[in-house]
Amino acid sequence: MKRNIFQVITVVWFLLLSVTVLAQGEAFTPVRNAIRSGSSRELSQYFGSTVELSFDGDKQSYSSTQAEFVMKDFFAKNSPAGFDFVHYGGSNEGTPYAVGKYVSKTGAYRMFVKMKSAQGSLVIDTIDFTKE
Repeated sequence: MKRNIFQVITVVWFLLLSVTVLAQGEAFTPVRNAIRSGSSRELSQYFGSTVELSFDGDKQSYSSTQAEFVMKDFFAKNSPAGFDFVHYGGSNEGTPYAVGKYVSKTGAYRMFVKMKSAQGSLVIDTIDFTKE
């Protein structure tokens, strides 16, 4: 009896964990699509009021408008040949993040995107590109 209860609790816990990961992945779907298409305008719709952008360790905070222009320049110089998120997660505080691989004609990048809650919705707080 105790063994069956433990098995049921374990299965329910894994199901809840799977649902949480799927929900986090769904929050990143429009972000993934914008990055795949290399559209800074589309991506900027998901920016918070300020966004931290980092390229190979050079971090700067930008307003959402400035960040759109920085991403437009990045996409122009490194047009996407492929992109997908390979890992979704969340901090203990519930801050969702995703790690992806961005491939351009000029090279490949590991990409980290962190979102935060603002006015009841998730917005992009940080994007970090690291050349592989």
